[in-house]
Parts: sequence; structure tokens; C-alpha cells
Amino acid sequence: MEQLKQQQVVCFGEVLWDILPTGSLPGGAPMNVAYHLQKLGANPSLITKIGVDDYGQDLIKLLTKAGVSTDFFYLDYNHPTGLVYAKPNEHNEVTYDIVYPSAWDFIEWHDEFEGLLASANFFVYGSLTSRNKTSRDTLYRLLDIASTKVLDINLRPPNFNRDNVEYLLGKADILKMNIAELELITGWFSQHQETADRIKLIQDQFHIPTIIITMGGDGAMVNHQGTTYTHPGFKVQVEDTIGSGDAFLAGFLSRLLQKRSIEEALGFASAMGAFIATQSGACPAYDLQNVEELQKTPIH
Repeated sequence: MEQLKQQQVVCFGEVLWDILPTGSLPGGAPMNVAYHLQKLGANPSLITKIGVDDYGQDLIKLLTKAGVSTDFFYLDYNHPTGLVYAKPNEHNEVTYDIVYPSAWDFIEWHDEFEGLLASANFFVYGSLTSRNKTSRDTLYRLLDIASTKVLDINLRPPNFNRDNVEYLLGKADILKMNIAELELITGWFSQHQETADRIKLIQDQFHIPTIIITMGGDGAMVNHQGTTYTHPGFKVQVEDTIGSGDAFLAGFLSRLLQKRSIEEALGFASAMGAFIATQSGACPAYDLQNVEELQKTPIH
């Protein structure tokens, strides 16, 4: 893993607490991706904002313990640290009530971002931090200077609109979305029914070289420059699905940093996502060996 230490991924956006019936768990897609990248030997930075409250301090303590840099955490004296009220259903799917406004809605521009992005291999962003103008304006400036831009679309109604989503898609070099998000966005443009046709539509419409589609228990696929790779996924006992997509993305990027093939990256990412689904919450304690053992199990 030492070979990744000189690499860098910058994640931008929300950090928060998922308030579940069973208690509170740290979350937010950019933070989850950074957490797992750190576990995988990469060197992530996270640009975000927290409130001056216990929730914010607890996030700092948790990430510091995990070895994730909090150098680009900014304090908001007017708005609280983000909270999301998460409600799992009987199918282990989760609905989210994302509190607005939260500190991460007000991430302002700092000139030090330019130097940070200059050394970054990947810039990871989503749609959620575009719901408020302050963070949206900062994100747009970052997209103008980032090299390889990775969009983890993360559509959470009612926290997005079509114009902004199309703008973010137009900036992406790598796009990750789930099957429902693929169907929603392609529905704006066509009546395609086949997944392959939907992916090609997005690729042609927005000129995105690499598109990743996660399909839950049905596995995942990647279309890279017109070539499609598929993985059936791993059969596991699901604890919850919170953060499994973020772990998947971290696994995928970690392998790209190692110059592995798309096929290898997809296989490892699938194991990461499946393993985290066996755990409680998005950022559990685990050893990489746990993921590697799962990856060795037969695929059915």
C-alpha cells in the first residue's frame, strides 16, 4: 500500500450524522469515500464545513482517529453540523430526511484549494452540496481547476434540480450512479429501456469516458470508453446498505491509483461494497483482509 502514499484524492461536500432508530452514525458520501480511501492506503483530503457543536467535534475525533486529515474542515458559527434522519424499511433500503440548512451548505472558497487540487489525482464530488448557492459556487470553481473529476451523483429528492445535475454531469470524467438514478436521468431525454442503451445515452450526451452503475444485489457494471465490464456481485448477509456505494467508489479509485485494470478495479470495488453492507453504518472498523477474503469467495 505504500505506493499510494504520494497519491491524493480530494473529496468535497457533506459530513453529517445519520440519526437512525438504533442510534447515530457518522456519514455523508464524501466523508465515507475519504474514510475508506484512507483505510486502503490512499491519501485523501476532505473539504467541508461543520458547526460549532458536539456533533462537529465528534466527527473531527472520529476522522482523526481513522487517520483522515481534517485540515480543510471549516467552522460555521451560524449553522449546525449536518444531520440526516435515516429510516430503514423491511427491505434494508433507507429513506433520508436531510436537514436544511446545515453547515456544509455554506462551504466558502479559500485560495488554498488551488494548491490542494494541483496535487490531486481525483476530485470527488456529488450533487447534494449544490442545493445551496454558497457551496454550489465553491464547487463550480473547484470543477474549473480539478484534473480528473469523479461525480458520485447521489440524487436525494428534493435536494436537486435538473439544470444543476446536467451541469455536474457535463464536468465529469468518471460518473458513479445507481440503477434508479440512471433510469431517472435518462428519462429526461429518451424512453430507452435497456441499461446498455441508457448508459450510452449518458456517455454520448455528456461525453463521460467512464460510467459506473451499481445495481445492489445484481452487481455492478462499468462502461469505459465504449467497452462494458460487468460483475455479478457477492452474496452476503446484509446488515444495512448505508455507505456501501461509497465504499465501492473508494475501492474502485484505490485500484485506479495503483494503475490496475478497469476489470480489477470493478472486482475489488464490488467486494468493498458488499463487505460494508455486512456491517452497521458507513464507516465501520475493519481490516483490509476482511475484504480480500470476501473477494476470494466463489461468485454465483
